[in-house]
Amino acid sequence: MKHVATRFFITGAIFALLGMIWGIQMSATHDHTLSPAHGHLNLIGFVAMAVFGTFYALSPTAAASRLAGIHYLLTTASVVVLVPGIALAISGSGEALAKIGSVLALASMALFTFVVFRHGLGTQPGTQPQ
Repeated sequence: MKHVATRFFITGAIFALLGMIWGIQMSATHDHTLSPAHGHLNLIGFVAMAVFGTFYALSPTAAASRLAGIHYLLTTASVVVLVPGIALAISGSGEALAKIGSVLALASMALFTFVVFRHGLGTQPGTQPQ
């Protein structure tokens, strides 16, 4: 399996591409109703994933931990659930997915915070966090 930083960057790039295509579609149709969902796709799907990928690329100890893989899956799940959930909530089809996705996104950030505190930035295996 690829290094966790690479997974974050590849997935983030795919989400960014989808967000750009969606933004162009909204512009072409002059319908920006789903802009909040589009914004979350770009913010969590690209920006947050790129930040996480950068951290793991700079922190081999953290990247080698089991928590890094869990973090990747949790972040990806949060985007996949939250973005359609926001779109459904805006369209009046229910807020359940948006609520679940919000909790997943919060859990992803909480896990990232824990990993940063636990491993520090840039630590190598066998060294203490800074």
